[in-house]
Amino acid sequence: MAYYAAILHMADAEKNLTFRPHHLAYLEELEQQGKVFAKGPFTDGSGGMVIYMADSLEEARELAEQDPYVKEGVRRLELHEWKMARV
Repeated sequence: MAYYAAILHMADAEKNLTFRPHHLAYLEELEQQGKVFAKGPFTDGSGGMVIYMADSLEEARELAEQDPYVKEGVRRLELHEWKMARV
């Protein structure tokens, strides 16, 4: 299991409020499956980030691309494997 950072850049602020409930419900479902490590918006309004837990980059991309924000063009996806350092 590895961590993947999905940076969700704001692409359409007008559609953001419309699809927010769908986005949050999707992430809640994935949290219950143990696929989301952390999530949250950026305070400057430029988007947000989801840290997925997946077995491969392909699995993480599939999870991220099914997010309603990404599917509906609300956010632009940037995905990277994240090597989490423990402090």
